[in-house]
Amino acid sequence: MSLKGVELQIAIPKTFDAGKMADQHQQNTIQQQINANEALKREIERKQLSVHESDGMDEISDEEAREGASDNDMMLEQRKKKKKELEEIKAQHPFKGNLFDVSG
Repeated sequence: MSLKGVELQIAIPKTFDAGKMADQHQQNTIQQQINANEALKREIERKQLSVHESDGMDEISDEEAREGASDNDMMLEQRKKKKKELEEIKAQHPFKGNLFDVSG
């Protein structure tokens, strides 16, 4: 494929423009990745330096402990009932014990 002089006058400047655009696109992509990486680092550092306060949550009075014990017993019984109900539901087989008409 041979190019004439007039075609070269048009083709060469467009080649340079296309090269510049491709280079700018590549630089833009790299810069976006760097910015995303920096933002991620800042977010991780912020999460590591943040303090989660839980003062007063560990303190339980004697009355609350006694009430909690009876509540825990009731909650334990409720959990056992729910667990048993779930096991019964899971125990049902999708087709065993059900009648299907296979005579056609």
